[in-house]
Amino acid sequence: MNQNDYVPHPIDTSDVELTEEICELAEMLARNTHEVWAQGRMAQGWVYGEETDPVAGTHRCLIPYEDLPESEKEYDRRTSQETLRLLLKLGFEIKRK
Repeated sequence: MNQNDYVPHPIDTSDVELTEEICELAEMLARNTHEVWAQGRMAQGWVYGEETDPVAGTHRCLIPYEDLPESEKEYDRRTSQETLRLLLKLGFEIKRK
């Protein structure tokens, strides 16, 4: 298959509502996703830089989650929220012990 022919078909989760508690969980997941990503980049030798430059190994988002631009936080939030929606759509229960 030609890469230009690829059409994504994610499972439709638009009917899944997230409770306030699950939204708080999604934010924790988003923060942790950033931390895991940053840890991986740093382990590969990347460092913070004003500009993202793969050749120099610098990235402007190698900063604490709370200091990220809102657009970057939203990327991580969408990922975590969609993962939680899919789990719920598939019949899993998410509850705190």
